[in-house]
Amino acid sequence: MEHKRQFDFFQEYAVSETYIQYLYKEEKRHFYHLTKRLFDIIFSFLGLLITLPVILVFAIIIRIDSPGQAFFLQERVGLNGSYFRIIKLRSMRIDAEKGGAQWAQKNDPRVTNIGWFIRKTRIDELPQLVNVLKGDMSLIGPRPERPVFTAQFNEEIPGFVERLRVKPGITGWAQVNGGYDITPKEKLDLDMEYLNNLSFILDLLIIIKTVKVCLTGNGAR
Repeated sequence: MEHKRQFDFFQEYAVSETYIQYLYKEEKRHFYHLTKRLFDIIFSFLGLLITLPVILVFAIIIRIDSPGQAFFLQERVGLNGSYFRIIKLRSMRIDAEKGGAQWAQKNDPRVTNIGWFIRKTRIDELPQLVNVLKGDMSLIGPRPERPVFTAQFNEEIPGFVERLRVKPGITGWAQVNGGYDITPKEKLDLDMEYLNNLSFILDLLIIIKTVKVCLTGNGAR
C-alpha cells in the first residue's frame, strides 16, 4: 500500500450517530485541543533539543549492533484515518517482516540485542517527537497502528477505529496501563476511556505514569 494513498478508515467504518454526537462534544473541547497542541509544539521542540544526544548515541550503537539503518520509518493511521510515517529507532532485525506484517510478541525473537533495552526504556520512541512537532501525533493519545492492523482489528473488534477520533500519541492511557502486554480489545477499552474523559488532569496523570513505565520497563516487548 503506497504511502501517498489516503484511505479514511474512520469515515469508512465509523460514521454514525455516535460520531455526530462526538463532533458536538469536540466543539466544546476546542480550548482543550488548542492548548494541547501548543504544549505539543513547545515540549516536542524542547524534548528534541534535550534528547538529541541520546538519540544519536543509540543510533550509532544500533548500526554497530546489527546490519541496517538506525532509524525506522513505517506507515501508520492517524487522526480521522489519515496516513503518516512514524519515526522510530530500529529495534528489530531488518528481515523482521520478511513473511509479512506481524504483531509484536512478548519476548519477540526478532528484537536485536540493543533493541531489548531501547524498547524497555522506550528510547526507541524518542524520534517520534518529530512527528509531534509536525502535527502527525500528540505527546499523549492512543498509539497509532498500521493500516493492515487497523482494518483487521476493526473487523474483529467493531468500533476499533473510534480510536482515530484524536491524534495518536507517543504515550497514552493504554500504554501506561498495560503497554504492549494487552490485547487489541483491552487497548480499545482503555483508549475509549481516555477519549471519553479528555482533560489536562488525565494528561498529567499519564505523563507521571509514563515516567514510571520508562524507569521500570513495564509492558515492554
